[in-house]
Amino acid sequence: MPIDVTAERVIPIPPGRVAAYAMDWRHDAAWTQGIREAALTREADTGGFGVGAEVTRTAYFLGKRIDYVLRYVLRVIAHEPPELLDMASVAGPMPMHVTYTFAPHPGGTLARIRIRIRVRGEAGGFYRLAAPAMARKVRSSLVQDLRDLERRLLG
Repeated sequence: MPIDVTAERVIPIPPGRVAAYAMDWRHDAAWTQGIREAALTREADTGGFGVGAEVTRTAYFLGKRIDYVLRYVLRVIAHEPPELLDMASVAGPMPMHVTYTFAPHPGGTLARIRIRIRVRGEAGGFYRLAAPAMARKVRSSLVQDLRDLERRLLG
C-alpha cells in the first residue's frame, strides 16, 4: 500500500540559511522527529555529501525502534543546494523516498522561505496493515519537524 505524505511551512528566515542547516545530515537528530543518530556512511563520488552519498539513521517510529544503522540507508539521488535534497532508501524494511524542497516564499521577501518535505513509501508485510496509521504519524512528525527546524534556527 503506497504512502505519500507532504508537509510544508513558511519560515521567516533567509532560504540559504534554512537549506544549509536542513540539508546537513549532522543536524538530523536536532530537528527530525525520532532520529537519534545520523552518520555519513558513504561519501559521494566527488567526496563529502552529494549525489551518491549515503546517510545511515537510527530512529524511533510508532513506538518501535527501527535501527537505520543496520536496516535503513538513504542514498542522495539529487542534491541542488539551496533548493533540493532528494534521498531514496537503499536498505530498510520498506522502500522510502524523502524529498526536501526550499523556495523563497512567493508573496514574501528574501527573508522568508517555504520548505516542503515529502515522504513516499510502499508499505508491505506488517507495514501494509499499519499503512493508514503510519501515514498519519509521518504527517504529524513532518509538521513537528518543520516547527522544530524553525525554533532551532530562530534560537
